[in-house]
Amino acid sequence: MDELRGKAATWQFDEEKVVIQYVSRWRTHALLKILARCEVPLAAVAAVDFSAAGKKGWQLQLRLRERADPYAAVGSLLPEKGQPFLLTGGPDTELVAEYHADQLRLAADAVRLVTGPRPAEEYALGLVPPVPLHIRTSEGTAMFDGETIRLEWSDDAGSRKNKKRRMEYALKDVRRVEWFPQKSMDEGYLRIVTWEEDGDVKSAKPSKDFACLLTEDSAKQDAWTLVMAATVTAHLWAATPGPGSERAQLTAGPGRAQLTAGPDAEPRSVYDRIRELGRLHAEGLLTDEEFASKKAELLDRL
Repeated sequence: MDELRGKAATWQFDEEKVVIQYVSRWRTHALLKILARCEVPLAAVAAVDFSAAGKKGWQLQLRLRERADPYAAVGSLLPEKGQPFLLTGGPDTELVAEYHADQLRLAADAVRLVTGPRPAEEYALGLVPPVPLHIRTSEGTAMFDGETIRLEWSDDAGSRKNKKRRMEYALKDVRRVEWFPQKSMDEGYLRIVTWEEDGDVKSAKPSKDFACLLTEDSAKQDAWTLVMAATVTAHLWAATPGPGSERAQLTAGPGRAQLTAGPDAEPRSVYDRIRELGRLHAEGLLTDEEFASKKAELLDRL
């Protein structure tokens, strides 16, 4: 496998996947320490971005397909140093990094043609911890077993939550999970949003909201609540595939329409893939036999 070392991780990759091993130093972001290691299938990669800024070094980032990256979906407030699929390095390794970025980009293009369409939601499940997942913060705990999310508050929680003690949410009733890190003097929190919740109604303060679990004075607690939010999000996607999926059918929750791909979706996809196949063949990434075989297979679908 090819290898590229950066400031916070080492990437090893072949024609199928990128294996990311995060370093464990005191400056490493808490999220990366928790993840420790992950494997990203190249079929899940939508784009490979590379940029260099002279003495400031370079950046290499994997942009995953829509609904394949649960960390990006819930972690919009995550700082750059905590983004799991972003690698940075110094100017002394810029040329090597740019070369590897080009190789990754070509490999991702090729593997998508070979593997064909696959629901992006399946990749998301492989990027989050297995369930059951249990986390603890200064206010209490959160547990997710794949079907139910349970919030429990400790004696340190406010009187309102302390009296309630526990809340449970079935996954089928959850619309999304929100994550807010600690900022200045404000507490961070994990929040469950259900399908029944009216978006026009202002929710209670997090300290009094039974759908919230607070974090206080700890980057590690923020990171764990983000991991929980990403894990629940990945399972939500798997349970409710998007409209681009062959399994597309939103059935969980009242009042939601069922969605299916339109009748022209498959032919259009086939033509696009044949064009991409020709580009890879012209660049020498596919042999004449591989090109002819795959092209014939695609034409049979029309």
